[in-house]
Amino acid sequence: MQKYFVHLQFLSVKKSFFKLEWIVKVIIFILLCIALSSPIIVDKSNPLNRFGKDIVLGIDASGSMNASGFDRDDELSGGERLSRFALSKMIAKEFILNRSSDNVGVVLYGDFAFIASPITYEKEIVADMLEYLTQGMAGQNTAIGEAIAMGVRSFEFSKAKSRVMILLSDGEHNSGRISPKDATALAKSANIKIYTIGIGEADSGLMREIAKETGGVYYNAPSAKDLQSVYNAIDKLESSKISSKEYKEKDYYFQALLLLASLFLLLLLYKELKK
Repeated sequence: MQKYFVHLQFLSVKKSFFKLEWIVKVIIFILLCIALSSPIIVDKSNPLNRFGKDIVLGIDASGSMNASGFDRDDELSGGERLSRFALSKMIAKEFILNRSSDNVGVVLYGDFAFIASPITYEKEIVADMLEYLTQGMAGQNTAIGEAIAMGVRSFEFSKAKSRVMILLSDGEHNSGRISPKDATALAKSANIKIYTIGIGEADSGLMREIAKETGGVYYNAPSAKDLQSVYNAIDKLESSKISSKEYKEKDYYFQALLLLASLFLLLLLYKELKK
């Protein structure tokens, strides 16, 4: 055998089949084979392996969101008169940080819509990102259809069975290349449930229809405190299991096996050098 497979010489047996040196060589061979198979342990108790939802917040940043406060006085701004947009961001941030087992993304819209944050489990980063969003950065009009369509695009790589969009608006649809009706059909076909929240002079009829078509619920929030209560109500949505390699904590053990095999090899080399 050594004539054709010279590199297997280290497996040769000179005397006894049960010679200690031969046993060590077999152990090394077995350890290397197991290491090549890359053994792992998946920690199912880790919070990354969880039940949860993929949620996208659609936040209105149109010109009307710069108006001061809501229709009713609120208690959340500490007496300071904040804009609707500032209050909405503040409450959205609290909602995001309270998501213990969900992934969250953000879509901002005005004349057009864009993904301010993709769906991610790094909710602290998403919450911090909200601070950099400003009213008017997507234009002054209200493209509700564009917001929904961009929300659907956010779920392109979602593996969660429960996919939810929370759409907040304080005005009527008056911009964009896609109608709310067509965008809602896209969301429905993608099995995305839309919960709509109307503040200020929102088109309650349209918002109610969007929610109804996708299996969601329409909420009216005349004050910041009401808006906070709406987010708390949506928090009680049914969860579904997310199963994806990005959400599993894996411990790899091939390094330990390679280290053990290396120690045995060093032992054999030491014995050869002493001869």
